[in-house]
Amino acid sequence: MINRPGPKSVRQSLRAGATSVWRVAKTRADRLRAYVVAEDPAWLAFRHPGRPEAVAAGITLALAVGFLLFLVLFDWNWLRGPISRAASASTGRAVLLNGDLDVRLFSWTPSATVRRLSIGGPAWARGQNTAEVEQLDVSVRLRRLFLGQVEVSSLTMTRPTVHLIVDAEGRRSWDLKPDRPDDGRGAKLPVIQRLVIKDGRLTLDEQRRGMKLDAMVAAREARSPEEGESGFQLDGKGTMNGAPLTLRVTGGPFVNIRRDRPYAFTADLSGAGSRLKAEGAVTRPFDLGRFNAVLELEGQDLADLYLLTGITTPNTPPYRLSGRLSRDGALFRFADFSGRVGSSDLSGTLEVNKIGARRRVDAELASRSLDIDDLAAVLGARPRVTSGGTVASSGAPGKLLPDAPLRTERLRAMDGSLSYRAASVKANTLDIRQVRLGADLKDGILKLNPVSFTFNRGELNGTARIDARRSTPYSAVDFRLSGYPLESIIPARGGAPTVTGRALGRAKLEGPGASIHDLAANSKGTISLVVPQGRMRSAFAELLGINVGAGLRKLLSGDQSTSGIRCAVADFTVAGGVATSRTLVIDTDVVLAQGSGTIDLGAETMNLRIDGETKKPRLLRVWAPITVKGPLVSPSLGVDVSAVATQGGIVGALATLVNPVAALLGFVDPGLAEDADCGSLIAGAR
Repeated sequence: MINRPGPKSVRQSLRAGATSVWRVAKTRADRLRAYVVAEDPAWLAFRHPGRPEAVAAGITLALAVGFLLFLVLFDWNWLRGPISRAASASTGRAVLLNGDLDVRLFSWTPSATVRRLSIGGPAWARGQNTAEVEQLDVSVRLRRLFLGQVEVSSLTMTRPTVHLIVDAEGRRSWDLKPDRPDDGRGAKLPVIQRLVIKDGRLTLDEQRRGMKLDAMVAAREARSPEEGESGFQLDGKGTMNGAPLTLRVTGGPFVNIRRDRPYAFTADLSGAGSRLKAEGAVTRPFDLGRFNAVLELEGQDLADLYLLTGITTPNTPPYRLSGRLSRDGALFRFADFSGRVGSSDLSGTLEVNKIGARRRVDAELASRSLDIDDLAAVLGARPRVTSGGTVASSGAPGKLLPDAPLRTERLRAMDGSLSYRAASVKANTLDIRQVRLGADLKDGILKLNPVSFTFNRGELNGTARIDARRSTPYSAVDFRLSGYPLESIIPARGGAPTVTGRALGRAKLEGPGASIHDLAANSKGTISLVVPQGRMRSAFAELLGINVGAGLRKLLSGDQSTSGIRCAVADFTVAGGVATSRTLVIDTDVVLAQGSGTIDLGAETMNLRIDGETKKPRLLRVWAPITVKGPLVSPSLGVDVSAVATQGGIVGALATLVNPVAALLGFVDPGLAEDADCGSLIAGAR
């Protein structure tokens, strides 16, 4: 059996060991002290100074006193030149101290006063100084300096003027190190416990976006209510492309401000048809790269925000949104926002980041209920606000395709991605029920995938690629239609559908153009539409072959019987914006119709001709093709009267040369048309 020591024995052993160590250390310290006192020359000279030591001590004391007197009596203006030259060499700008320089060092808060300070602008700024200050008074806490921290106990600026310029190339006049790209993380300033700005002025000339601002800046610490409110205030007015622009920023007082306490602020910016209101706080005061706020946006068109923020957004109807805005270095996040765009609701999250020298915008958006006219405005149609809501228009009377130009220079300025989903769509003529869109923008190339519309029956899915690296973008689109009901395209007559069936289609086009209309007008590719099977009112099926007898009789009698559609194929080749028919066939149980013609996508007109042949013997058949002509939005259906006249001439000749009974043969069709090879026709459609 092993005997283990108890807790008391362990404590006693530890105490004894510690005592032993202490005795050894004390013994060694005593020996060292005895040696220093008895043998060390420096100690002996200090205890019993001789003449050399006394002289050295006197000289040292005299130098110290002389240095202190020098600092007290020194005229700091003698250093204005060297300080200006050193600052100019460091910043690459002409830094001048044109007035007196006073420095007060003997205090726990040493301070300095600089009068008539100016900082020049870059050479391209046309001689405009970046900053001018009539008088600058600053003091710092000495104890914090000993700890390696800069804390400004007081900063007073009298009549400071700051001129900020951004030229057409994006160069910024206040960037003292232009060779070092801006990381977008925001400025980090030292703590300022008391800030006073008297009669300050700030001007901004942003030449790329046509923005000019002239603002008055003030900060004060009122000692009593009679002196007014304390805090920071910036009030500015200007123009944005000639339109009025106003800016107001306010902040709380700086008295006893601490880095670990949020600093509250409000901001209100109006201009370019938009208004931005923010109310929040800088998370760590003087670290302008971090803040949180509630942001409200409203205006006539989200695209106008580019002028105020530099962020590219699509054209929209009037909008109103609100959400939480935060900044963490280069990352801005507009989270959980919601509101209205036109007649649609919109919610989601948007992030703006700066990666390298490029800005990136990523958005996840959703709508519970979408008005399709609002989406049409995003795709380039021009919204018209009416009492009933927003109605999208192409902008050109009688035209179908949107003609609003794409701003390629804005797409080249940023990268990003978009995800959008509409859970439901308000009642519309196309019977669209859901929408899903995705986009990716990289180095001036915009890829749309997916572009998906779900109808009550059927879907339209596709992709698009827009190369915006040139002033005129080059686009390629590929859209597929599946299962779309014909009755949604061709209106009913007499309360019954004229045609039924499911349509399949594909449009594969590419070409240059700044708008959807311009792309179509310059495109090349193929367009096809196929109806594998369906039903058609018998009256219209007969009229495809201009069977006057049966067709008119059924039409006028209100006959609702139908004939089967074996297949219908329309296949066009597109070149120079003109679609030319390669195959145009409508095969029904009673008539085989074949056609030809063109569709001008630029002019948005069509010119088609359809010839029908009956499959059964028919009396009183007029041999004349059907014509479809006119604008795409309202084409005209007619009959080629010249062919009717020709047939009438032949009949007249028969009546003269033979007899009236023989003349009737001119209106008789033996019905020799055969069924089309639908399988080959459908397979051949591209």
